Amino acid sequence: MLNKESPLPMYYQIEEDLKRKIESGIYNYGEAIPSERELSETYEVSRMTVRQAISNMVRNRILYREKGRGTFVAEEKFEQPLQGVTSFSEDMKRRGLTPHNELLIFEKQEPDETTKDILQLKEGEVYYLKRIRYADEEPMAIEETFIPVHLFPELDADRLEGVSFYEYIETKTAHSIERARQTIEAGTAVLEEAEPLSIEEGDAILRIERFGYLSTGVPFERNTSIYRSDRYKFISDMQREK
Repeated sequence: MLNKESPLPMYYQIEEDLKRKIESGIYNYGEAIPSERELSETYEVSRMTVRQAISNMVRNRILYREKGRGTFVAEEKFEQPLQGVTSFSEDMKRRGLTPHNELLIFEKQEPDETTKDILQLKEGEVYYLKRIRYADEEPMAIEETFIPVHLFPELDADRLEGVSFYEYIETKTAHSIERARQTIEAGTAVLEEAEPLSIEEGDAILRIERFGYLSTGVPFERNTSIYRSDRYKFISDMQREK
């Protein structure tokens, strides 16, 4: 039951209680939760208060509505730690999922000035890769990557079939990966991003840009990925500086 003497709003207490029930397995992923009428009777509050709690949870993609059917528990988000340099494929395999790539574009091209600056190129072409990344056949991200040709002259689409680019580097070349710099921004999907990710135009996305560096300090990739924010979240453990 809710604590009506608490300074916390009733709708917030309902949200927290529903979250606890989801986490404990009372309401499972993909299953419907009780109706607004049933919840208002359970919590002894108005349907308007329940509706506010549900709307907040839908907005935060904990729940989702289906017209004429009800409100359901959304699938659990993948948690991606911000520590360590891993590829999408490596991350999915660790979770027991099967990664899959749909290669849309693989070509050599002249880099623009920004890419040349990031990859420290004075001249020379880059490989341009555009891929849709899947986990167990579910589209998770759209990825665009620029790679200096001179670092991996034998790279082609066939060599990346069934293997991550990072795995290719560390098993098929003399190079090793040392570090990466990554930035994350929130955004909304435009139509050409939404369609391949099976989301709606205007839905929230995470736009991630990564610059990868070899053990020699040489930059080897400029990577931009667009992730579904309803399926992905990033976590970071931090300590207070003394």
